[in-house]
Amino acid sequence: MRRKGLAVLGLTAALTMGGAVTALAAGWQKTSTGAWEYYDNAGNRETDVWRKGADGLWRYIGGSGYMVTNSWIDDTYYVDNDGVMAAGKWLQMEAESGDHDGLVWYYFNSDGKRVEEMWKKISNKWYYFDQDGVMLTGWVLDNMYYTDENGAMVTGWKKLAPPEGEYYENPAKNEPIDSATSDGTFWYYFGSNGKKVVPDDVNGSDYQEKKISGAYYCFDYNGQMQTGWKNVGTDSTIESYKYYSEDGKAVTGTWMSLEPPEEFSEYGDIQWFYFDSRGVPEMGPEEGQATAKDLKRVNGLTFLFNEKGNPIYGLHKVYTNEDSGEYTAYYFGSDKMHCAMLTGKQKVEESDGNVVQYYFLDSGKGYTGVNSSYLYYMGRLQTADSSDKYLAISIPSSGSVKNYLVNTSGKVVKNSTVKDSNGTKYKTGSNGIILKINDEDVSGETFANPQEPVWWDSWDNY
Repeated sequence: MRRKGLAVLGLTAALTMGGAVTALAAGWQKTSTGAWEYYDNAGNRETDVWRKGADGLWRYIGGSGYMVTNSWIDDTYYVDNDGVMAAGKWLQMEAESGDHDGLVWYYFNSDGKRVEEMWKKISNKWYYFDQDGVMLTGWVLDNMYYTDENGAMVTGWKKLAPPEGEYYENPAKNEPIDSATSDGTFWYYFGSNGKKVVPDDVNGSDYQEKKISGAYYCFDYNGQMQTGWKNVGTDSTIESYKYYSEDGKAVTGTWMSLEPPEEFSEYGDIQWFYFDSRGVPEMGPEEGQATAKDLKRVNGLTFLFNEKGNPIYGLHKVYTNEDSGEYTAYYFGSDKMHCAMLTGKQKVEESDGNVVQYYFLDSGKGYTGVNSSYLYYMGRLQTADSSDKYLAISIPSSGSVKNYLVNTSGKVVKNSTVKDSNGTKYKTGSNGIILKINDEDVSGETFANPQEPVWWDSWDNY
């Protein structure tokens, strides 16, 4: 800030306009000691009054009848060495109040009154003056605003040490907050009105998110910018959390491999998360409760997320019709690095360790029925035991069942008459449907239930 000095006036010239002084004439008179007095038209010497000089500037006549210099008047106005009232200007001087030490700055309005206990815009910058009229620097007004070393109000980003003597604590966990940078400072953001961003407590969260220059940032109740996982929502689900990188920006529209929030960390140290365009982690239902509507399309691939916000992998039960309780198998790859939904023929390791052939439609749904002469149920290939050679299986179909005969490779036996290892004779039609067993008609009968997939239904698989 530039130095704001006191203007020096030539009092004699200013007060008398260069003319000779007439004793006891109305107006300003200079005594033999060099002091200045003021007389009214009746020749009375005035006291405790403001009077203008011929230069149009105000001066004060004190109780002694002499013009006052270098003094405060009524703790509000100030007159300089020439007795001129300070107006529309800065003055730096020793603090008038005992609450301040050393040199301080004051600002006087055009009417001469010093600015007190308010914000004042001066040369397009805002300054704050306390009840003593002193311009303040640093944290002001309950630490909600910050003024720089020149006293100007700060807006936008500012890296600062926290207010002196304040103890920063997370009220939810009753422990200190450690989000300071290495030099013990924090990032704060001050709006265009100078007020720092803090939670508004509308949703009860300890944190407030604000969109700044197209990115989302998080601030705690002290206004300090946060990094890492923070709950900025109204509940404790993973969707209430966001992840803020080291520069404070919320991660959006991308995958990240992270340690989960503490509340979700019991299932492993590092997990994958996908954050949408608002930075909200994708979340699904509890394991075993998913429906086809819960499938999420991300960058051209399909995933299923659990309630922890992680994409699941392996073979899983997914309800195709929530109301009827119908379900089938979907397959989401073999590990957490390859967990996109797969289609077509797949060799799948079931949770018991067996590797079985599956067939999935383009929708990801495990297929039930005959495909390329092989029989599937919920995507799983149905096979006869090697010791039996053939197996009669009843497959549910549109409220009824269809009885198929399959061999040990899962291939449907079509338009044939064959015997299994026990000598049981089967006769099948061209579609593989069993017509007779031991020459007896089997219409309306049912046989072995199809083998369901062995679901990956435990977090032990992770």
